[in-house]
Amino acid sequence: MSEAETAIERVEEYQLDAPPEKVWRAISIAEYREAWLPDAVLADAEPLACEPGKAIRYRMRDDTPPYLESEVSFVIAPDDAGGTLLTIVHRLSDPRLQAANDGFSPLMLAA
Repeated sequence: MSEAETAIERVEEYQLDAPPEKVWRAISIAEYREAWLPDAVLADAEPLACEPGKAIRYRMRDDTPPYLESEVSFVIAPDDAGGTLLTIVHRLSDPRLQAANDGFSPLMLAA
């Protein structure tokens, strides 16, 4: 089986009162992102992919051995009320990892 076939995804959606531009700054500018997604949990502070104003994807690394990696994507879309729908996708390609908020250990700081 390929990595794509064995990957596990956890998808969470959040309705935010903030406009998309503000949410985009919070997920894409390192100084703002650091407050809730610190560089220490990222395998690389630079995003893997970025579609400005719409989506950004980072590689995360577990903070304990064997330092397994996963990917987390943030997708933003405006809503009809001037707020933002934020979709977070935590993709786990290693079966030894569990998505944050799954209620299992070890937990990774994400989703």
